[in-house]
Amino acid sequence: MPKVAYSQEERQRIRQELVTTGLALMSRQGIQHTTVEQIYTAVGISRTFFYSFFPTKEDLIVESLYYQQPRIVEFARRLAGDPALSWREAFYRFLHSCCYGEQHGIAVLTVEEQQKIFRRLSPESYATFRHRQLRLFGDILEVFGIRADREQVALFTNLCLAMMVMRRAIPESLPLLVPEAADATVEFQINSLVDAMEKMRA
Repeated sequence: MPKVAYSQEERQRIRQELVTTGLALMSRQGIQHTTVEQIYTAVGISRTFFYSFFPTKEDLIVESLYYQQPRIVEFARRLAGDPALSWREAFYRFLHSCCYGEQHGIAVLTVEEQQKIFRRLSPESYATFRHRQLRLFGDILEVFGIRADREQVALFTNLCLAMMVMRRAIPESLPLLVPEAADATVEFQINSLVDAMEKMRA
C-alpha cells in the first residue's frame, strides 16, 4: 500500500535529496538537459509528489543554486589556503573550475536558462536572488584578499558570469562566434581577469 503521510522530518529529507540530486545531475549534464523526471526518479518519488515540493523545475534550479553557493566559497577557501599554490595559481584554478563547471560539480546557467528563470521570479524573489548572488561573489573576492566594495563586486560578478555563460553558449546560443577558439578565448579571459584582480588585492 502506498504511503500517504510523511512527517515533517521526512519531507525535509526528501526536499534536501531533491536539491542535492538535482544539483549533481545539473552540474554533470547541464541544467537544460536535466529533466524533472530524472530527478524525482533518482530520489524515488512520484511526479505528483515532486511538485508538492517545487511548483516548477525553475524553483528547484534556484534552490539548487542557493545550495551550491557556500560550497563554492568553501572550494575557493581550500584553493586560497593551499600552501602548494601561489595566489595566482589558486585564483586561476578557481575561475577555470567555474568556467568548466560540469567537470567540477558546479552548475552554470546558460543564457536561455537565465532568461527563463528571470521570467519566473517575482520582484521579491529576484531581489533575493540578486542579493545572494552579489554576496557570493563578494565572499569570493574576500577569500582571495580583494576588497569587496559594491563596484568591484558588481564588476567581478559580470566578468565571471560573462566567461562562464560564453563558454556554455558556443556554438548553440552564439553561433557567430568561432567554436574552435572557445577554450583559447576562455583561457585569455581568465588570465586577463586574474591580472586585473591581482592589481586590486588588499
